[in-house]
Amino acid sequence: VKIMTKKQSIISLIASLALVFLTSGLSSLLSKNGMESYPNLAKPPLAPPGIVFPIVWGILFFLMAISSWLILKELTQTFSIKGALLSTPLLLYFAQLLVNFFWSILFFRFGWYLFAFFWLLLLIFLVYKMIRSFERISHTAAYLQIPYLLWLVFAGYLNLGVWVLN
Repeated sequence: VKIMTKKQSIISLIASLALVFLTSGLSSLLSKNGMESYPNLAKPPLAPPGIVFPIVWGILFFLMAISSWLILKELTQTFSIKGALLSTPLLLYFAQLLVNFFWSILFFRFGWYLFAFFWLLLLIFLVYKMIRSFERISHTAAYLQIPYLLWLVFAGYLNLGVWVLN
């Protein structure tokens, strides 16, 4: 049984946090001009004020990073770090992170609301599959992803509502 050293654990935690926040930051940067028009869109009932989104996403990205780090720690007890990173659970994590990255660009920058909705359905599917694969390794890691999945379902409602109303 290989156990990650304390130094490796700290480095992998920092890398997990950096990956998710750099990905979200770059996506936000590439979507920025479109976000300025969001307040002017007709929105469905229950749409929160704009200030809610960065707060919620900050929390969700933090939970995502911790969850993926827990999976990496568990997997490195059996596999090398490279083997763990190439495992199905973490490949699903990276895939959903990539799909998440593009959603805000599709929605905010290009205004492709209907396409963004179907893209979001793909994201929901990937997150569901990721949670199921995480659950086999760490219940805690899987549970940390549930708020993300619930928020994505709510985002789907908002996304579809924006498309219908605009």
